[in-house]
Amino acid sequence: MNDSATVEATGNDHSPDVVDQVALARLYGEPLFAMPQDLYIPPDALEVFLEAFEGPLDLLLYLIRKQNFNILDIPMAALTRQYLSYVDEIRSRNLELAAEYLLMAAMLIEIKSRMLLPPKKAEPGAEPEDPRAELVRRLLEYEQMKLAAAKLNAVPQFGRDFLRAQVTIEQSLQPRFPDVNVADLQSAWRDILARARLVQHHTITREELSVREYMSFVLRTLQGRRFVPFEELFQPEKGSTVLVVTFIALLELAKETLIEITQAEAFAPIYVRLAYSS
Repeated sequence: MNDSATVEATGNDHSPDVVDQVALARLYGEPLFAMPQDLYIPPDALEVFLEAFEGPLDLLLYLIRKQNFNILDIPMAALTRQYLSYVDEIRSRNLELAAEYLLMAAMLIEIKSRMLLPPKKAEPGAEPEDPRAELVRRLLEYEQMKLAAAKLNAVPQFGRDFLRAQVTIEQSLQPRFPDVNVADLQSAWRDILARARLVQHHTITREELSVREYMSFVLRTLQGRRFVPFEELFQPEKGSTVLVVTFIALLELAKETLIEITQAEAFAPIYVRLAYSS
């Protein structure tokens, strides 16, 4: 009912009283076939109605579709009169909102004025320029964009029309180990051995060895023998400590002149014998 009442307020007196015997509206349950002449529309309600439009083109497109005007052959007089009636209602209340609407109103008045003038002579075979062409182009483009926006808005949107379901599925997957070649294994093994040598523990045991005892061992070995090779007096299988003690025992015996250590020439074998043996 608000739309019909608004059209009446714009000054359009061409609305029929009865349209195909269909009621224009219902008032308290009774059909209404004619618009009441004393219908009052609150200014604030019209202001809210204007703010619902997205701009002057949206308002023009509404008026054209509401009156079933042919958008390619717009009756500028009727459209301009209805448009100005909307704009007059908000000029005194919301100048910021009315600014862009006033600019479109000036454009409509200019087009209406140009249509009252005789058309310019066109070249032979060419149609005369229509002052409404630019407005029609803008309206068609706006309508296409509006329809495209409506289609995009109809597409289900995440958070508005649906939510994403999250389901945790536990499944056992066979682990896939990386391929390792022989060179990588060797390198890893060398690194492990190097780290092991840095942290390995050494157990040191104390072993008491008597130099005098090994001095007696050397003398017993030389007893009854004229010359004994130097290396024969040592026992490598008993470990490095025994070798050291045996060497010290030889030095002590040589110091006490109980043995003689001889060598025929440089780099020749070394021999040991008892000093007192003939």
